[in-house]
Amino acid sequence: MTLVAGIDSSTQSCKVVVRDVATGDVARTGRASHPDGSEIDPGHWWDALQTAIADAGGLDDVAAVSIAGQQHGMVALDADGEVIRPALLWNDTRSADAAAALTAEIGADAFAARAGLVPVASFTATKLRWLADHEPENAARVAAVALPHDWLTWRLRGFGPDGERGPVLEELATDRSDASGTAYFDPSRNAYDRELLASALRRSADAIVLPRVLAPSEHVDGPGFVVAPGAGDNAGAALGLGARPGDIGISIGTSGTVFAVTDVAVRDASGTVAGFADAAGEFLPIVTTLNAARVLDATARLLGVDHAELARLALAAEPGAGGLVLQPWFEGERTPNLPDATATLFGMTLGSTTRENLARAAIEGVLCGLAEGLDAIRSHGVAAERVLLVGGAAQSPAVQAIAAQVLDAPVVVPEPGEYVALGAAVQAAWALTGERPEWPLRTSATLPVDTRPAIRAQYAARLP
Repeated sequence: MTLVAGIDSSTQSCKVVVRDVATGDVARTGRASHPDGSEIDPGHWWDALQTAIADAGGLDDVAAVSIAGQQHGMVALDADGEVIRPALLWNDTRSADAAAALTAEIGADAFAARAGLVPVASFTATKLRWLADHEPENAARVAAVALPHDWLTWRLRGFGPDGERGPVLEELATDRSDASGTAYFDPSRNAYDRELLASALRRSADAIVLPRVLAPSEHVDGPGFVVAPGAGDNAGAALGLGARPGDIGISIGTSGTVFAVTDVAVRDASGTVAGFADAAGEFLPIVTTLNAARVLDATARLLGVDHAELARLALAAEPGAGGLVLQPWFEGERTPNLPDATATLFGMTLGSTTRENLARAAIEGVLCGLAEGLDAIRSHGVAAERVLLVGGAAQSPAVQAIAAQVLDAPVVVPEPGEYVALGAAVQAAWALTGERPEWPLRTSATLPVDTRPAIRAQYAARLP
């Protein structure tokens, strides 16, 4: 049996999935937690990676490894390979003003044409501008910029200040999908835009080392195994789901994401849709929301129930929750781009204010936000033949039923799984054999379209 390992270094934890190359069956898994926060010392990720690998039984019998990870996080390195400051993660909104400034300087149309996106606080370039403006002494030390998965891959291969192979910055490597979320990479040309990087850092970027962008089946050497390029988390999930053109992936996890696999790049000057690359040589237009499963967590806590009871309450309410509408922007929002927003509950009357309606309004609010993203992607001519609904909340019967009423497309719910790590294992097998594996996708539910227009209509009436 030939084994490969896929790793997901996410915001909350590190997951390792070891799969059989011949069948795709999962042989074993491992996991370790990450600390909370939007500003993290990358050393915690390295410690968690080693713990998760040990929990999965090690890598001694593994032929290839791929690391997928949370996108956008700024890992700034000095000339000695040392991390200059804690990484600013995708969900750190302090760079919102920097995003606005960069957009004003370059122009939204120009950014969309050159990088496939318009800056928001999540993207790496905006965090580099924040660094230049608020910590100029640190910005002056930057010799290389990596993303979380790039840096972990580098460390796993033995590089770094305390690594056996030394701090060789030129050995940093990545893939198109993760590079495309920086706001200084053009996924159509597959090339970095160093002028955009220089604008972000407010200094010349000619000598700054950026990770080498590897092709989907390319690999680099590791300690006894092949190391694949890795991927951004959403591109990893697309691989894990086997997504093809016509498929829409919707993930309800820490963040909410809507993505499609397309063979043509999407460039949206409004900034709603980010025109990322995927991990298979195509493109991955994506819309991301900051508020997803944690909205349901908060509502369950407020009602004093577990998630099973939250689902029962929500299904006991009528579609539209009696006019109760939750705009779920508890942590600001990325789409729409409102980093300082807060959540608001509308339509409260003596009749509508019930536990059942509040439970349903929370689920409808999360799904309506994602439906707005789906509409934005469709507006660029992208077909939505089916929705693949994943993430921790996707197994809720209430989420599934309401998704069929809100999303206006057939909803397929894959069996629970760590799809980012599973997709990373697909990439590891691809790098090992030279061919993308076709492993089956197991599903737990399929829901036909059951559109209830009133839900979207009352939510849209409350949008700014």
